[in-house]
Amino acid sequence: MSAGQIAALIAAGAFVVLVLLLAVPLLKLGRTLDEATVAIRKAHEGSTPLLDNAQTTLHQVNTQLERVDGITSSARTVTSNISVLTSLFTATLGGPLVRAAAFSYGLNKAVKARRAGRDAGAHSLRTRPGRLRRKKK
Repeated sequence: MSAGQIAALIAAGAFVVLVLLLAVPLLKLGRTLDEATVAIRKAHEGSTPLLDNAQTTLHQVNTQLERVDGITSSARTVTSNISVLTSLFTATLGGPLVRAAAFSYGLNKAVKARRAGRDAGAHSLRTRPGRLRRKKK
C-alpha cells in the first residue's frame, strides 16, 4: 500500500465519521418536522368547528343588523315627522303665542306701574337701562 492509498483511506474514514455526526441532527430535525405536521393537522381539524361557529355567529349578527337598520329607518321617519309637526306648530301657533305673551307681559307691567302710582308710559323715558329719568315739577 502506498502513501496515497493510506491517505485516501483516512479521508474516507473521516468522511464516514462526518456523515454519521451529521445524520443525528438530520434525524432529529426529521422527527421535529413530523411532529409539526401532526400538530398542524390537529389544528386544522380543530379549526373547522370554530369556523362553522364563526359563520353562524356572523349570520346571526347580520340578522340583528338588519333589524337595527329597520329600527333606525323608523326612528328617522319619526324624527322627520316630529320636525314637520314642530314647524307646523311654530308657523300656525308660534306667532300668536308670542304676541299673546308680549301683550300679557306689557299688561302686567302696566298694571304694576299703575299700582305703584307711576305712569304706565314711564318706561319710555329711560335714558340708560335700569334708570328712570324723573320729571321735574
